[in-house]
Amino acid sequence: MARMYSRKRGKSGSTMPSRKVKPTWMERSDKEIETLVAKFKKEGKTNSQIGMLMRDLYGVPDVKTMTGKRIGKIVEEKKLQTEIPEDILALMKKYINLKKHMADNKHDVPGLRGIQLTESKIRRLVKYYKRTRKLPLDWKFDEKTIKLQV
Repeated sequence: MARMYSRKRGKSGSTMPSRKVKPTWMERSDKEIETLVAKFKKEGKTNSQIGMLMRDLYGVPDVKTMTGKRIGKIVEEKKLQTEIPEDILALMKKYINLKKHMADNKHDVPGLRGIQLTESKIRRLVKYYKRTRKLPLDWKFDEKTIKLQV
């Protein structure tokens, strides 16, 4: 996600391979990779967790170069996607953890600022997902409903 005020992204992080061709040493077929993705999604893994499992356990360097589709697209085709997108769920978990921390540490001013920034990011994403119809239009960001969904 972009930074809050400058809308820029940081420079750190891993870089993808520059070549977007299918590796010759890869033995798994496209169908086999898609069934593995569906299996992991049925087990309750997120898309990013599926990508890491495919990389670490099965030696698939990049699902998109192997199958021509992103993990999210494969999940969508198999009709296994969750009703709330993965990035909002991660921010909600962070929000809940910050709220728990603030209940114990009431004078933590930087923690309070973290809650405000996280809540703002969630609201921005909700507005985007409502516009793109990935969330229902009547869905609201509410602290009580968040605890039930996460």
